Amino acid sequence: MLKASHASVLPIAFGFVQHGVRQTLFGMKPFRFHPSRRLVGAVLLGYAAWLVFPMVWVAYSSLKADGAIFRDTFALPAIGDLHTENYAHAWREAHFGGYFLNSVLVTGASVALIVLLGSMTAYALARFHHPAGRAAFLLFLAGLMIPAQLAIVPLFFEMRVLGLLNSRLGLILVYTANGLPFAIFILAGFFRSLPRALYEAAVIDGCGEFTAFWRVLLPLAKPGLVTVAIFQFIGVWKEYFYAFMLVSGDVGGTARTLPLGLANLSIAAEYRTEYGMLFAGIVLVTLPILAVYVALQRHIVKGIAAGALKG
Repeated sequence: MLKASHASVLPIAFGFVQHGVRQTLFGMKPFRFHPSRRLVGAVLLGYAAWLVFPMVWVAYSSLKADGAIFRDTFALPAIGDLHTENYAHAWREAHFGGYFLNSVLVTGASVALIVLLGSMTAYALARFHHPAGRAAFLLFLAGLMIPAQLAIVPLFFEMRVLGLLNSRLGLILVYTANGLPFAIFILAGFFRSLPRALYEAAVIDGCGEFTAFWRVLLPLAKPGLVTVAIFQFIGVWKEYFYAFMLVSGDVGGTARTLPLGLANLSIAAEYRTEYGMLFAGIVLVTLPILAVYVALQRHIVKGIAAGALKG
């Protein structure tokens, strides 16, 4: 009886002592730092300025002459001395017009194929329960872990055997294969979160498997489709590594995209000191990405939360 009472009292006493030591360490309460809202706001504002200022500086420097860029680096251009011809020179002399068209075609076709094939594959993996389905899903996810540098050598020889080097079609196929794992990962979560009763109601109304997917379930996954389209558009539009390795031999420029054109322009600017034209090229490359992101940014967090978390 006595030993049992001691055994039950000792942990409680030890708990009180430990709590007291934490609360009053040598008579002092533990120090806790509570930053004020003004301090947090100032830090966030400084971080935002640190990120935004380089883009703003490039934008207004693209309207300055090369001499003004070196003489007054951070000064704003004079209203009466705006060198808008930098954009015309970048568009014509640096062949940004053709590169822009190639980027639009490659990015548009790649994003369309990724969304279409990714949604169909994700629906099949989420809708049908098969022993090989889980293995196939994990195999697609493994594609997210393979670095591009590791796969570029066999990919290069494969594209050469197929005759797809230095062509827009080759880039479209590579970008589509590279973007499918992410699309399947996001969209599979969406389709798993949809009630099965919707599919059963569509079947009762006479819909087949494809009709139920295309007309009933696919429209409900619109947030996921928009999220995948935004991320893939940004990734494909600014992609440089695959384009450099697979299209760098295109002398005529029929398949070169904007990142390759911008790289060539930056190399040429080092020898001709045409930094105004270089900054104009950077603006031309960056502006579509900023426009798409600003217009559709609310779908990104919404789509990832609904797809990845519910899945």
